[in-house]
Amino acid sequence: MPKTLIKICGLSTPETIDAAVDAGASHIGLVHYEPSPRHVSIADAAKLRARTPKHVKVVLLTVNMQPEPMAEALQEVQPDVLQMHGGEPPEWLGLIKSKSNLEVWKAVGVKSRTSLEQAERFQDVAHRLIYDAAPGALPGGNGLLLDWRLLMNYQHKLPWGLAGGLNADNVGDAIRYTGAELVDASSGLESEPGVKDTAKIRAFCEAALAAKASA
Repeated sequence: MPKTLIKICGLSTPETIDAAVDAGASHIGLVHYEPSPRHVSIADAAKLRARTPKHVKVVLLTVNMQPEPMAEALQEVQPDVLQMHGGEPPEWLGLIKSKSNLEVWKAVGVKSRTSLEQAERFQDVAHRLIYDAAPGALPGGNGLLLDWRLLMNYQHKLPWGLAGGLNADNVGDAIRYTGAELVDASSGLESEPGVKDTAKIRAFCEAALAAKASA
């Protein structure tokens, strides 16, 4: 049985990078979006990327970033994955996918089955979709829980991941209920906005891995 992919997003310190890696995360997420309490500068993102071992993939998360600063950020950080979390059109993703070796992910807010159907327009330009709760004050990281029932028996056209209000207490049920191959947590692993709790990171990873083993 394939190992559950685990993305710990919104990391901003060496200590939390180490905690996520040690706990078994497959991906760590660095948020470059100034309104977010998890925002890291490009210079800091590059340092955190350099600290991350090669077997763990680094995801750079951006929101509606313009092409020129995007190109500079990608050059500086050298992430494995670019996750777009705004209103970027399919053409934008397609251009990056065609011009780079990056994995390109698109996050979509899900309010209904119609949201899932509309996300299919990214199937030729994204490598993975991340299903999140519908946007609140920020495009993501609001701690809002996605209604998992919307994903029941849905025939996904792309690899996908589940985000939206996940934490150590509910991730096991989320995996068993939806069959998610990747789970993505951020605000549910914090002691306050933007401050990751290493114990919560460890507990989340343990619960996600245990749920996959028992599925």
